[in-house]
Amino acid sequence: MSYAIAGIKFPAVVRSARFGSQGGKRKNASANLSFMWRSEQFSRKILAGNSSYKTDASPTAIAATRKVLVSGGQLDDSSSSIESSENEELVSNRQVLQEVAGLPDEDETKVDAERTPASSESVSDEIMKEGKHSDKVNKGLEKSEEKQRIIPSPGAGQRIYEIDPLLKDHRAHLDYRYSQYKNMRDMIDKYEGGLDAFSRGYEKFGFNRSATGVTYREWAPGAKSASLIGDFNNWNPNADVMTKNEFGVWEIFLPNNADGSPPIPHGSRVKIRMDTPSGIKDSIPAWIKFSVQAPGEIPYNGIYYDPPDEERHVFQHPQPKAPKSLRIYESHVGMSSTEPKINTYASFRDDVLPRIKRLGYNAVQIMAIQEHSYYASFGYHVTNFFAPSSRFGTPDELKSLIDRAHELGLIVLMDIVHSHASNNVLDGLNQFDGTDTHYFHSGSRGYHWMWDSRLFNYGSWEVLRYLLSNARWWLDEYKFDGFRFDGVTSMMYTHHGLQTVFTGNYNEYFGFATDVDAVVYLMLVNDLIHGLFPEAVTIGEDVSGMPTFCIPVQDGGVGFDYRLHMAIADKWIEILQLPDENWQMGDIVHTLTNRRWLEKCVAYAESHDQALVGDKTIAFWLMDKDMYDFMALDRPSTPRIDRGIALHKMFRLITMGLGGEGYLNFMGNEFGHPEWIDFPRGDQHLPNGVVVPGNNYSFDKCRRRFDLGDADYLRYHGLQEFDQAMHHLEEKYGFMTSDHQYVSRKDEGDKIIVFERGNLVFVFNFHWSDSYSDYRVGCLKPGKYQVVLDSDGKLFGGFGRIDPSAEYFTSEVMHDNRPRSFLVYSPSRTVVVYALSED
Repeated sequence: MSYAIAGIKFPAVVRSARFGSQGGKRKNASANLSFMWRSEQFSRKILAGNSSYKTDASPTAIAATRKVLVSGGQLDDSSSSIESSENEELVSNRQVLQEVAGLPDEDETKVDAERTPASSESVSDEIMKEGKHSDKVNKGLEKSEEKQRIIPSPGAGQRIYEIDPLLKDHRAHLDYRYSQYKNMRDMIDKYEGGLDAFSRGYEKFGFNRSATGVTYREWAPGAKSASLIGDFNNWNPNADVMTKNEFGVWEIFLPNNADGSPPIPHGSRVKIRMDTPSGIKDSIPAWIKFSVQAPGEIPYNGIYYDPPDEERHVFQHPQPKAPKSLRIYESHVGMSSTEPKINTYASFRDDVLPRIKRLGYNAVQIMAIQEHSYYASFGYHVTNFFAPSSRFGTPDELKSLIDRAHELGLIVLMDIVHSHASNNVLDGLNQFDGTDTHYFHSGSRGYHWMWDSRLFNYGSWEVLRYLLSNARWWLDEYKFDGFRFDGVTSMMYTHHGLQTVFTGNYNEYFGFATDVDAVVYLMLVNDLIHGLFPEAVTIGEDVSGMPTFCIPVQDGGVGFDYRLHMAIADKWIEILQLPDENWQMGDIVHTLTNRRWLEKCVAYAESHDQALVGDKTIAFWLMDKDMYDFMALDRPSTPRIDRGIALHKMFRLITMGLGGEGYLNFMGNEFGHPEWIDFPRGDQHLPNGVVVPGNNYSFDKCRRRFDLGDADYLRYHGLQEFDQAMHHLEEKYGFMTSDHQYVSRKDEGDKIIVFERGNLVFVFNFHWSDSYSDYRVGCLKPGKYQVVLDSDGKLFGGFGRIDPSAEYFTSEVMHDNRPRSFLVYSPSRTVVVYALSED
């Protein structure tokens, strides 16, 4: 008897343990509140005239508290404190490491390799001894893509003070932060052979097959005993008892069967049974590469995933280089079908990827890849960090998806969650070895009350190994092209950004509320990614505006390539709650351009957060219930629909035009998807007796109606066509990353915004009724300008008030501080883009 999930046949359960009920909770979108933050006098010099903003940051004296490392593999809760004394010498760090990682005393000349897998042995040495399985896999492609992978040595970390002199007032904190980073790099180099070896923990821990058998290792210092159980040994806890070394690492080697076959068949269910301080516990291995939920069962099972070579996906296509202008299609595989069901990697590969390419995006960002037992968490309550979600298919089907994206020239970004972990004790890391402090901080510091999830202890040696290896795993094994790091604000501050308003005062970033351990981890992971995968892209979701966030680590920064510009989406919602006549053009421009000098941003008008049930998309704010009855072209429109279609296009293009060096859109929003996202769920019974009604586990609102955007008889089609035209315009002119940027007009009376990006001139008329003939527009370069994009075009659902063939010649008339100008017709609620003719 067997059952099939995601294309694999698994043996039937021989014997099942009893499990309690599972709790879960999706990440609350309101937790990612975007607060305005000032860019001080170092804001990007994009605004003209009187558009500069003064700093409100003031110098502060930072008290110094010595940071103390304690035993047990963790740093104490004062890890965010600032140390004003000289940094500890490396010899002192040796003593620290003995406590953190359990290294032997200094007089022991060398740690025995066989008994110290957790802390001191080079992973590469061990793997050389054990042998690698399936060396033939992907060899052809890998040989053609071989690159010299070098992680640069730490620099001086002082250039941040040249970039932003205001940081000098916080040198004590920043120098301490950098010293902690350098000390950690030194310890990793000395005791682990460097970040390269340290980040290959998956070759050491979990299941690793060699020519002679399978070795399984697990770090579980709190466990009193452990045994490997599963289908392969009839779930007998006495059959394969594990041994524990002095560093809390359990290990067992299973030799091949007499006929040479592996001791654990591919697809077998496996768990580790431990006697823990909280009782006997069966856990899914922490480094498991695949886990599934059997039909009709609540718990997940770890799966030993080791298919024969003929069933493995062999990558055929090289990874594209990171584009200069990043245009991201944010997506979720499960809800990417037009049908009310959970979609698959294969369907997404065949149906959705070509759509993304056709629309003009050059990157796809995929959410909910890491396994999460609660579907409605949107993938943010991760239970198995190394396992791709089995709901959508097999690991090799995910690889096929990524390979196809590369064939189309799309880079693939993963929405990676290292900010927190599922509170699920049954399937995840929480209380894995029966203790509260295994991977996480203890007590309130280890619990995120709004997300109902656990918080990592980034000062723990083994946590660093686990998370750094996790980032490396997805890039190495699956060939992702980078990450969008979720919840970075929550990581960087002990208050997690909750009930906190960031005004831009530098004291908010560099004080006792800063979790230095977490910031050091972010520096390390950016070091790792950019050193070993130089084409990879890292984007950080930070609402606080942390200075130095997108400055290279060697210069003293955190090291991200882009910051997610989250304030823009909140600004549009704020504006939409005001009458049109109260909209302030200067306020819009300031929000869009308010970013730090030399730090790149990914801008978006809305993401998945605004699409969740309980919130509203821009389209629904604009058109509300009229979307259900008046979007057919063979029916009369309404003033609300006309206004909504016009402004939806304008919001998106001005966000792309001024908001950053990258742009993001959540799937379906490009055509104004009419429905919110509501995952299938039952009634929720709260502890206080209140019952939150569910939706009878319906998938009706957990899908994307791409058919609406494709239907040329619906007004959704015009919005989709405009989105496509917008991206192809950026592809041709590269205006998001143009060096030439200038806002020449923010007219509060006319409701006009005019700006230049490269050789393009953008004219936005936000007035609800007034159109302007012979409206003078300033520009830099002389010559003939032509319309290259007109939101009022009939193809885009407009009224066709602009002649697309008209030509506009500049005159030497200075206007809006620009040396030249030309006259245009600017219809109400339109954006027209003019390009300098190449004729």
